[in-house]
Amino acid sequence: MSETSFGFQWTTLSLLISVLAVAGVCALSWYTWRRSGFRRSVFFLELLRIAIVGFAVFLLNQPETVQEFKPAEQPTVVILGDQSRSMTTQDVGLGSESSAGLLTRQQAIESLLDEETWNDISEHMEVVISGFGADDSGSRSNLYEAIDKARTEHENLRAVVLASDGDWNDGLPPVQAAMRLRLERIPIFAVPVGSETRLPDLDLISFDVPTFGIVGKTVRIPFTIESSLPRDHVAQVEMKVSDGTSIKHQIRVAAMGRTSDAILWKPENVADYTLTLTVPTHPEERIKDNNFRETPIAIREEKLKVLVVESLPRWEYRYLRNALSRDPGVELHCLLFHPGLEKVGGGNRDYIQEFPEGLEELSQYDVVFLGDVGLNDKQLTEEQCRLLKGLVEQQASGLVFMPGMKGNLLSLNESPLSTLIPVVFDPAQPMGWGSRTPSHFALTELGRRSLLTKLADTQDENMQVWESLPGFQWHAPVIRAKAGADVLAVHQESSNEYGRIPLLVTRTFGAGKVLFMGTDAAWRWRRGVEDIYHYRFWGQVVRWMAYRRNMAEGELMRFYYSPELPQIRQTIAVSANVMEKNGEPLSKGLVTARFVAPSGRTETVAMASSGSEWGAFAGVFTPAEPGTYQVILRCKENGSELTTSLFVQGATLEQVGKPARFEVMQELSRVTEGRVANVADLSQLIKDIQDVPEPPNEIRRVQLWSHPLSAATLILLLGLFWVGRKVIGLI
Repeated sequence: MSETSFGFQWTTLSLLISVLAVAGVCALSWYTWRRSGFRRSVFFLELLRIAIVGFAVFLLNQPETVQEFKPAEQPTVVILGDQSRSMTTQDVGLGSESSAGLLTRQQAIESLLDEETWNDISEHMEVVISGFGADDSGSRSNLYEAIDKARTEHENLRAVVLASDGDWNDGLPPVQAAMRLRLERIPIFAVPVGSETRLPDLDLISFDVPTFGIVGKTVRIPFTIESSLPRDHVAQVEMKVSDGTSIKHQIRVAAMGRTSDAILWKPENVADYTLTLTVPTHPEERIKDNNFRETPIAIREEKLKVLVVESLPRWEYRYLRNALSRDPGVELHCLLFHPGLEKVGGGNRDYIQEFPEGLEELSQYDVVFLGDVGLNDKQLTEEQCRLLKGLVEQQASGLVFMPGMKGNLLSLNESPLSTLIPVVFDPAQPMGWGSRTPSHFALTELGRRSLLTKLADTQDENMQVWESLPGFQWHAPVIRAKAGADVLAVHQESSNEYGRIPLLVTRTFGAGKVLFMGTDAAWRWRRGVEDIYHYRFWGQVVRWMAYRRNMAEGELMRFYYSPELPQIRQTIAVSANVMEKNGEPLSKGLVTARFVAPSGRTETVAMASSGSEWGAFAGVFTPAEPGTYQVILRCKENGSELTTSLFVQGATLEQVGKPARFEVMQELSRVTEGRVANVADLSQLIKDIQDVPEPPNEIRRVQLWSHPLSAATLILLLGLFWVGRKVIGLI
């Protein structure tokens, strides 16, 4: 319905000016007409003059039309009920003396979603009851979308009743939708439900199973338990393997915090397994469906290709070669330059006669050890250093720097490998530092947690092992570690202005990893214990460096990703190395990775070429749900296809047992000038809705005095007046 009226916005001054202007123009026109001898043409011209002044006076008093619109339909009240998974938390009434009558949050708002509850206002208002958050089995809640949808779908919206625990994890902040309601004077009556304190619970929040393991090699599987119980307690977690094996591990779970530990498992057969970790329920625990996690792991045979490059057969080299050659999972090649001889040194079948030529030969190696060699005559060349850099950066291989007393390694600072070296050398002392008395390693905080330095099964035993290891009497001339490097061990005694001298340093470079070992006395670790610690350390180094490169490998393609244990909604950098049919790296081509989610949804990622000679392709993928993804890697140019899997950790966004967010509900009601209501006092809520004032009628004003047509009319009249004067000869 609408009503239209016409009026003026005149003032006393504008009215006085109008009267004087009309009187003045009439007198002027009479005088002009009489002076012309009462000519007819002048008469009509003066009438036009009076019309122009009259129209100007009309506009001077600001005429306007006013149109008032009155809504014809009844006002609408929208009742929004949260249906997400967090609403199944049974904590309503938790603060009462008796906990026998606890209700779920969903049960607490059932009365609000009953049409009979609103009979008192349904005669004067249209009541619309709507649920939200039930999509995807309640796995997410979007308060912004629910509020904004109510605003846009109902024209005569009077108020919104929002019954929720305030937990939102999708979409824009709900306060943005509340601001729009405030501009339209529509209040939100917030009805928060739930408890602001968390339910007593044990939550297995992480179970970090690696993508694959090696048969016969112990796999360390970390896990983390979050407890909201008021007291510490001892629990015996159990890991079940799909082949029937069961491993139990006793831990002490800290109260109101997180407890991290790890389980060791040694697979005996090659197969695809499923590991299930279970935390026993506590008598005080109320949520029991988050006490277990299930994760797949592939156990495979291992054959890593390792290249060791050295100048002279020092003790460190000899024992390292023995350790790697006796490892059944390693295929070893050694290159001994021996600058004092005309030909390179050699021995058994492990030795090669020259540095691998070309990309095809060098790209076969998973890890390369560089001993006391440098950019010198009869050693490494500039081109070989460039190829080694590309091998690490583009092919995810590992590179180990092992300096020696000759100081040859320092010359690599002038080669393409300079950016890979994780430490800064002292050029004034190229031969390093020696001492009469043995020195020892000191693990840093990062080193105590690293898998590389784990020489015993428990942390306490590991510290004792490192403290008892035979010492070293020489170390490289290191000043400090470079920015971005991880220092695992330092000199126990020596230090400079930068702190303790770093001796065991790692870093990531491109797709690969780099390790720096600052002494040449790891072979002494065999004293009294044979190969226990020496073999274990270098075996861990090789496998740590080659792990990422060997995630999935086919005849012509290799696929890997970072991080190695991806979480839900975490951006994953996916990489591939693709070869042509003749074995050479593919520099350009169409490579795609198709990800099939556990729910069946698919997403295809087009991988871009790095443009290098290494056949490297890269892309990004963000998983939207947890579980095992099937990955299908295809290349159009070589016609090959590689199928593998990717396991994404994490829980759904909506979790049971988390505290209700009353502050969100309070903010929504405050912004819209509404009120926070109690679900137990519905009568007061209904009264408050009835007391909401009716919004003022919509008024539209058309101001004729400033309308473009008015200006055009005035210009037209003035033009006619000027032409008329021209025609009758007055100009």
